[in-house]
Amino acid sequence: MTTTSMTLNQNRSTIMNLMPENLARAQMSARLGEAHTLRRGHQLARAQRLSRKAEAAAQQARLALARAL
Repeated sequence: MTTTSMTLNQNRSTIMNLMPENLARAQMSARLGEAHTLRRGHQLARAQRLSRKAEAAAQQARLALARAL
C-alpha cells in the first residue's frame, strides 16, 4: 500500500466519520430556522390581536365621547 493510498483511505475514513456530525448540524440548523419562523408568526399574531384590541378601545372611547356631548 502506498503512502498516497493510505492518506486517501484516512481522508475517506475521516469524511465518513464526520458525516453524521454534519447531518446533525444541518438538522439543528433547520429546526432553529423553523423555531424562528414560528416565533415570528406568534409575534405577528400577537401584534394583530393587540392592534384589534386597541382599535376596539379607541372606538369605545369615541362612542363614550360622542354620548357625553
